[in-house]
Amino acid sequence: QVQLVESGGGLVQAGGSLRLSCAASGRTFGLYVMGWFRQAPGKEREFVAAINWSGSSTYYADSVKGRFAISSDNAKKTVYLQMNSLKPEDTAVYYCAAATQFSLSVSLNEYDYWGQGTQVTVSS
Repeated sequence: QVQLVESGGGLVQAGGSLRLSCAASGRTFGLYVMGWFRQAPGKEREFVAAINWSGSSTYYADSVKGRFAISSDNAKKTVYLQMNSLKPEDTAVYYCAAATQFSLSVSLNEYDYWGQGTQVTVSS
């Protein structure tokens, strides 16, 4: 079994920064891709960013490109999401996800494991 635990969410002013962490534990040896998704009230869960454990490949949603940065620490089995220039529309519950596939994916159904989510609220 795999466990993913997010942390680092909170309340921040527009234009501010926040760093989310996702710690993976359990049978992580078969996980090759990690992703971040978010879900705002009344909206579907959407893709934010993805990375492989080596950090050699990353992909971002257009809405966060240039503002967010995903990174990975293989030794610590932790993935980070650095969020800069935050906007009120970034307000959502952010979820960490893991996949056993080799290619980066933006699709919800391609991810096999999910964290519990962490709330990010950006005030205007």
